Amino acid sequence: MDKPLAQSAPAEAASDMAPATISDETMERIYAALHMVDDPELGINIVDLGLIYGVQMREDGFVTITMTLTTPGCPMHASLADGVGAALSQVPGVTGGEIHLVWEPRWTPDMLTEEGRSALGYY
Repeated sequence: MDKPLAQSAPAEAASDMAPATISDETMERIYAALHMVDDPELGINIVDLGLIYGVQMREDGFVTITMTLTTPGCPMHASLADGVGAALSQVPGVTGGEIHLVWEPRWTPDMLTEEGRSALGYY
């Protein structure tokens, strides 16, 4: 990636460039990469935890990830951001990116995928 994936705030600070239409294949690659990023405390990937709220990609390959954390005081935020950046740097066509960390809607266990629920034993 030409630019590191950096955390920015708030989500309203999005780039002036309009997002491109992401092909299904590219979206699948992005989500596959995000599935490789585990929350180090819970040992579950950030997608199955329900932390990813949205993905946008500009025509120049710059990706914006809108996500949250399980708690506002999560000590792993820098580690997760680094993991997201490293994972997305492996996706063909991604040239850079940023994370918009948001707190609304607030994360709850209801956001877990079925895989996440199973991994945590949450039924």
